[in-house]
Amino acid sequence: MILSEIRGGGPKAALREAQARALRAGLAELGQSVTEAQADQLLAFLALLRRWNQAYNLTAVRDPLDMVPRHLLDSLSLSPFLFGDRILDLGTGAGLPGVPLAICHPHRQFWLLDSNGKKIRFLRQVQLQLQLPNVRLCWERMEQHVPEQPYSTIVSRAVASVPRLVELTQAQVQRPGRLLFMKGKHPAEELKGLAALSPRVHALPQLGEPPRHLVEIRFASDCAAETRFLSP
Repeated sequence: MILSEIRGGGPKAALREAQARALRAGLAELGQSVTEAQADQLLAFLALLRRWNQAYNLTAVRDPLDMVPRHLLDSLSLSPFLFGDRILDLGTGAGLPGVPLAICHPHRQFWLLDSNGKKIRFLRQVQLQLQLPNVRLCWERMEQHVPEQPYSTIVSRAVASVPRLVELTQAQVQRPGRLLFMKGKHPAEELKGLAALSPRVHALPQLGEPPRHLVEIRFASDCAAETRFLSP
């Protein structure tokens, strides 16, 4: 239903075309590409998000064009850093970054975890309408989450401090594996007590947004974190 609506005539079609242009331009800036079907799914996700946001307050971003860089492109900026096939999105909220990543990486499996029931209900609708067989939903807190096996990558988009995220996740990531934590400004203060884990900090493409950074912690197969530190 959503995919057919955004292909229709009138204002919805004009909005979709504007979003599609912004998506193509942003992906080119990221050095990424998607299929036409994936682009349709990404825009259908935004259409669902806008519809549900009217009642469920899933995101503070209301402008449908702002949603392209702030939700889709920001999420997809993680693509080059993903490792392995089992990805956990911790505190996924409205499915960010998990849903855009799952759409663009259909051969990877994504677990989207959140303790908020209304957000999980929204994501069930997303999963159903966009037909995302590689997405699994987890309605629980990370402290209670016990996966069948460790994850190859755990991502989180500014839901807690880096030390707290490390505390929650380092036992749940496989070796070798990655922790990827998205932040706004450079989190220098948060990293002071984590030198033993040798976090790498990457400046993410701004795409018209304020500065964004990614904290990456790599665990080697011997269970030790790799030792090189990169600042933006």
